[in-house]
Amino acid sequence: MSASSHTALTHRPPRALGRNALGAQKRFHRRLGEILDHATAVFCDKGYDAASMRDLSRATGMSLAGLYYYFESKEKLLYLIQKQAFETILAGLRKALESVSDPEQRVRVFIHNHLEYFLANQKAMKVLSHEDEALKNSYGAKVRAIKREYYRICLGLVEDLMRARGVEFQPSKAKPGSLEAPEFCGRIAVLSLFGMMNWIYTWHNPRVDADAGVLAGQMSEIFLNGVLCGSPKKARTRPKQ
Repeated sequence: MSASSHTALTHRPPRALGRNALGAQKRFHRRLGEILDHATAVFCDKGYDAASMRDLSRATGMSLAGLYYYFESKEKLLYLIQKQAFETILAGLRKALESVSDPEQRVRVFIHNHLEYFLANQKAMKVLSHEDEALKNSYGAKVRAIKREYYRICLGLVEDLMRARGVEFQPSKAKPGSLEAPEFCGRIAVLSLFGMMNWIYTWHNPRVDADAGVLAGQMSEIFLNGVLCGSPKKARTRPKQ
């Protein structure tokens, strides 16, 4: 790797002084993004376990020594890929939700934001799905914390919708109810939604399938129409014995 490439990448954004500060940070983020894109492609094609640091060195254009110096291990690269992906999705979601107050539309915004990112980054989506448990120790804990935050946002949106529509549901903090109380469970609904969205890369073909906007509308209808068939509090009846 050339000297200029070495200076373009450090462990954290450079704290350059004066006029060069913004330019240095842009170069840092651009180079880091390129490296993570190449590493994503390697993990997608070979799988995390089969990929080696030598494979990653060839793909990124960095020397093997340089790759070890800046990233320590392939686990660090996988961590950065997952961290960047989830933080990007979360940032886009928060921005999109700022101007939307209707509970149903907020759920639709969540679905659209998720699909839009994943269809534009299908290799990253495959890595996120297939290497979900590859990270251990502090790296795994940090990514799980981001994922929990994302899950809780979705769960909150679904529960807000249920309250607005008068659908009886089991609160996320409550203990599971008995079989005699068939309440709607937000957790099951949210995890089912993620299951529907996260495996889209296994079948989506851009030549014949719709784009993110159309797919988000169709998946929203499938999800919401199923959810809204729950039992309204006032109309709930028990089956005859």
